[in-house]
Amino acid sequence: MRGVQVKVPKEINRVVIIDDGFVEGLLYRFGKQDLVVGVGGDSVKKVFEYNFTTRDGEFYEYTNGMNTVRYLFPEADDLPLVTDGKTGINYELLASLEPDLVIVRAGAYAFRAGSEEALDKALGTISSLGIPVFVLYGPTYQDNASVDRIADEIKLIGEIFDEQASANELADYLDGIITDIKTRTAGVPDAEKPRVMEFGLSSTARGEGGAGMAWGLDTIETHFIEDIANAKSPFTGTGAFVVISAEQMLALDPDVIILSTAQGYHPAKEIYTAPYYQNLQELTAVKNKQVFPLPWTPYNWAKRLEYPIEAMIIAKAAYPDKFTDIRVADWVLNFYKKVYKVDDKTAKELRSVQWLDWVEEENF
Repeated sequence: MRGVQVKVPKEINRVVIIDDGFVEGLLYRFGKQDLVVGVGGDSVKKVFEYNFTTRDGEFYEYTNGMNTVRYLFPEADDLPLVTDGKTGINYELLASLEPDLVIVRAGAYAFRAGSEEALDKALGTISSLGIPVFVLYGPTYQDNASVDRIADEIKLIGEIFDEQASANELADYLDGIITDIKTRTAGVPDAEKPRVMEFGLSSTARGEGGAGMAWGLDTIETHFIEDIANAKSPFTGTGAFVVISAEQMLALDPDVIILSTAQGYHPAKEIYTAPYYQNLQELTAVKNKQVFPLPWTPYNWAKRLEYPIEAMIIAKAAYPDKFTDIRVADWVLNFYKKVYKVDDKTAKELRSVQWLDWVEEENF
């Protein structure tokens, strides 16, 4: 996909993956996760927690949050980390692992959008070590950020590991969910579209005098809102992680707020009850209890296999009347079963580690 022909070994017994869980998740589905001998993203190793205290002094704690790959493949915690994404690749360690292939996903945390020069340098260095390196380009590394080519990425990995049938089945399933959402929400006149905004609750933003973070019309976040769910984003600026004030947020006044997991996980209860969000209580979405958190997806820079869950939550939040037949609490269990080929018990545990138990508690 980078215009360079790569000779992929016919037999792959050792692979290093520089990604945040997308490729690792595919290998789990294929039953080939044991081929992974090194990783390049520490979100597949971490276990997260979060807590906050309400205005009334109630303490809420969220524990055992994980990347789905961390739960499904706990052995990843013991794998060598060739880069944590904050520093460069440890090439000495990478070479010592003697991989048959290195797979890099551009757009993941280690090589986020805008790091083209660093990516090119890294690919050249890996190749100079005599190690074949294959590159996938995630949504944020494309001219127009969208999920339209994720199916192509899945199929490429399927070809590399001789799992074409499984890869094609998965790609069709994920594409089918997005198509269904678009079909359900099609044809709504602009004047009748709900105003839906992805909002990042963030201590960093508060430290800079803001209320939170917004994402512009040129981002993957707004692609989910406008192109998939067919809603309307009230924030019409550009760029990602844009710090906005409480006054700006009150002026935008969305009908529905989607809480992203950028800058950490934040539940709806936090914006309703935390003392530092007292100045947002007059928002229409807050007063009407129309705030919905996305699943916990740490380091979700390039979107992973769970991206249809995000799309479904956004679409149902925007148009509940068009999704009355879908109870996300049940739907998401079926999703995990189909994607990862797990049983009901494991599916429920995946729902919990993505901090999605609220969909069951609120009958969403």
